[in-house]
Amino acid sequence: MASSDAQEAPLKSSTHEHEYKSSFGLVADVALRVLLFATALVAIIVMVTSEQTKKIPVAPGISISRAAKFNHAPAFIYFVAALSVACLYSIITGALSAFALLKSDGHSTKMQAHFVMFDALLLGIVAAATGAAGGVAYIGLKGNSHTNWKKICHTYGSFCFHFSASLILSLISAITLLLLVWLSVYVLSKKVARR
Repeated sequence: MASSDAQEAPLKSSTHEHEYKSSFGLVADVALRVLLFATALVAIIVMVTSEQTKKIPVAPGISISRAAKFNHAPAFIYFVAALSVACLYSIITGALSAFALLKSDGHSTKMQAHFVMFDALLLGIVAAATGAAGGVAYIGLKGNSHTNWKKICHTYGSFCFHFSASLILSLISAITLLLLVWLSVYVLSKKVARR
């Protein structure tokens, strides 16, 4: 009788530890998806509201009013579109993760594999959009003397501040997606190792 109880104790401890690790992974997944939603949404709002109008002198005593908007650069439009997709994706996958957290068995292996693929795909899209917008932002900040592209951030300071803040938030979104990929691969590898 004593040997039977001694064998059951490690088994119960192992099962409890597995349930704790599984629920921790689900809580981390939900938290990262909420962070992805928040950073993507705020980055979109900051970028879309980045409009500034200035009077530019063209001749002595003559100036024209010129506006700088995010939709004047195709890279910024792509940036907003990619972050919008990330925001929608985070809502859908966040809801799926929350439902899995409420269930006792968590994510299925098939769903976890889909999360890995789609998180990695979205990471590529968000990183590409951030890079494209960052390239245009750098030209706005420094200009390019070889192509005679003038810098604009000394004139449109508020506009440049908005898209700089939006780029930083987008980088946080990309890092969050990278962490989601790593977390999903880790959880998936643990499920495969148990089989």
